[in-house]
Amino acid sequence: MKTKRLHIRRFQPDDLADLFKLLSDKEVMRYLEKPYTLKRTDQFLQEAGLHKHPLIFAVEDMCGNFIGYIIYHPYDESSYEIGWVLYKTEWRKGYAQELTEAMLCDAKQKRKNLVIECVPEQESTKRIALKNHFRFIDHIDHCDIYKLNLFS
Repeated sequence: MKTKRLHIRRFQPDDLADLFKLLSDKEVMRYLEKPYTLKRTDQFLQEAGLHKHPLIFAVEDMCGNFIGYIIYHPYDESSYEIGWVLYKTEWRKGYAQELTEAMLCDAKQKRKNLVIECVPEQESTKRIALKNHFRFIDHIDHCDIYKLNLFS
């Protein structure tokens, strides 16, 4: 899938080094988890990226450079979860909004609602959720849950 400036694709085994660079960065992981080791990154890539039904997809700029990944997978019977994790150098370029818009279009085609989970301190994610008309629905396991009901 392509957006105006990005390419979303399935992960490949040779993405491990780029994914490790992303997931081992303390600032990138600030609101997610402890920074990953190479072993944990490989496990995550195998389980979430290279799985028959992936939970995450690689994101590249138009030059083919890996810049992060997008979370996009079934959340419940009627919804998909979306999220994004990008290199710090790619922050504040509007990529998270662009990815959200792309997943919104795909969800409409699939006739699915969308969900975003984030910790309450993750202000940039909350701003994107609210900008795209997601509504706060609950706080579960230290995460705020935002939902966009496209279909009942």
